[in-house]
Amino acid sequence: MRRLLTAALIFAALGPMPGTVMRAPEPDLTESAAARPLAFAPEAAGTLRFVRGWHLVSPHSRFGGFSALAREAGADRFQLVGDNGYWTRLALDSRGAVSDVRIRPLPTPDGRPARKSMADAEAMFVDRASGKSWIALEGINEIWRLDADLAAIEARRKLPRPRWPGNLGPEAMVRLGDGRTVVFSEEARRREGLLYSGDPAAPGPPPLRFFYDSDGRGPVSDAAPLPDGRILLVHRRLGFDPVFTTILSIADPADIKADAVVRSRTIGRVPPRLAENYEGAAVSVEGGRTFLWLVADNNFNVWQRSLLLQFELVDLPPKKTPDSKKAAP
Repeated sequence: MRRLLTAALIFAALGPMPGTVMRAPEPDLTESAAARPLAFAPEAAGTLRFVRGWHLVSPHSRFGGFSALAREAGADRFQLVGDNGYWTRLALDSRGAVSDVRIRPLPTPDGRPARKSMADAEAMFVDRASGKSWIALEGINEIWRLDADLAAIEARRKLPRPRWPGNLGPEAMVRLGDGRTVVFSEEARRREGLLYSGDPAAPGPPPLRFFYDSDGRGPVSDAAPLPDGRILLVHRRLGFDPVFTTILSIADPADIKADAVVRSRTIGRVPPRLAENYEGAAVSVEGGRTFLWLVADNNFNVWQRSLLLQFELVDLPPKKTPDSKKAAP
């Protein structure tokens, strides 16, 4: 009963209760944004070292709800997708000045405006060579491939049966260096995952199904590929103080096999003073240093923020050899 009460209180805090009616004001579609720097000192110790961060704000009514993040190589240009079916592109310089802001709806299969349940984008990766984007949508349990302008759906494919529950479907997606794609569910059936051998949005062989043991860290909210081929996983655990605890871990795709249980190793967590609902992650390498970028989903609540954080990843645990994996805890 205590767990049910806790869940009900958190649900009430995160959004409107079922059956309530909300009057929506006239939408403001001004394509502009600003980045307010966070007063949090850079860190010089630990594996996950805070570098800088901003609170992203915009007058645009559809700005926020960010569930996925991509960053262009060598430049502070970002692509964000919200679970309300809108995408944002913006540039952010070293001083925190925002420019080149575009905020548009995702395309739909029939060209008509999509309902929330039909455009609940939760994960994304971008091919740097072509600029095309792959987006995983919860609710309809599909993966779409979009053109470089995010204006047209080039291909779309449903996840295989048995279908994942509408609100516990694809939450994280990673393109590996060899072209394979890994998709993690939020909590569907023992936290299932799928491994696609090719383009997950195009017709092809069925994916391999596996399971992920989060070991008490909470559901996976996003993932990103590391330079050494491993996968960085972002977990979201709900509580009261803070409401959101974000825990980072690393998994090895070599452990993914049919019906196998994959585990990961914790490397750090977001400091409590920066606690938010982080659902988007990207990894970049600059000057030989590896950085993690996180963006938060504000759920369009006044008490939450669309935070964009940069961390440096330092002294990551080494990859295990095939022999050492047998002795892994």
